[in-house]
Parts: sequence; C-alpha cells; structure tokens
Amino acid sequence: MSGHVAEINVAAEHGEPCLPVARIEVLAGQGIVGERHFLETPAARRGNDLTLVDRGAVEAFVDDTGIPLTAAETRRNVVTVGVDVNALVGRRFRIGEVECLGVELCEPCSHLESLTRPGVLRGLVHRAGLNVDVLAGGSIAVGDEIVLPD
Repeated sequence: MSGHVAEINVAAEHGEPCLPVARIEVLAGQGIVGERHFLETPAARRGNDLTLVDRGAVEAFVDDTGIPLTAAETRRNVVTVGVDVNALVGRRFRIGEVECLGVELCEPCSHLESLTRPGVLRGLVHRAGLNVDVLAGGSIAVGDEIVLPD
C-alpha cells in the first residue's frame, strides 16, 4: 500500500481555521514547527505529533450525510490519497523524509463539531483520521509519497 500527500493544512493557534501550506517541517516528539500543537521541548511518544486523514473518507462522509465538509475542516494536518489510514494503527511508515508510527484513530470530538456543522461528530466516527508519532523528523511536502516498509 502506498499513496501520496494531497494537501497539508495547519493552524497556528487553537480555534483558528486550518490553512493550506505546501511544506511543513516536523520534529520527533514536538510536532509541526509553527503549528498549534507544537511543543518547545520534545515529549516521548505523545501520540499526536502529526495527524492524517484520507481524502476518500472525507468525500464518503459528505456523500453519506449530505453535510458539506472539506478535508481542511477536519483539522487534520496531512490529507492522503491512496492509503487506508485506519490500517496504519500500530505500523511504521514514511511520509517524504519523515518516519512515522500510527498510534490510534483520531476520532471526532464535540470541539470539531462546534467548529464545523451539526452531524460531523457522529458521521466521522472511524473515518476522521489517524494520530501519529514522529520517530525521525524532516520535511513533508504536497505530493510526497507515503510508503510502508515491506
């Protein structure tokens, strides 16, 4: 299974909209440089250095519910194409230069629904993305390949 990065979205502050960027720098145990969850001091395996969401899952949500939602509105950082992100729980993989470990599904919460529309919380269960630990940092750019080791 391999895919690629379709878009990258970040919010500098909590509650601000996630905005598209072409490239991010990611540090192990700290997250995305300049992003709202970035830690100044590294933390061992915190579980959310990076978040992923599958563009197809967001499109399926919209088709199933009729609720308009963009991938950026899910507040996940890396939007993927061609990868079942749910299948990455417990697995190591690489996005561009960055070595990752899938930690757990990133389930929707009431805060996400408060920033979007009613019905998002229930409709995105099990398709809202993946929380990731970064094992080796580097850059991730739109178009980068997502690769699982053999």
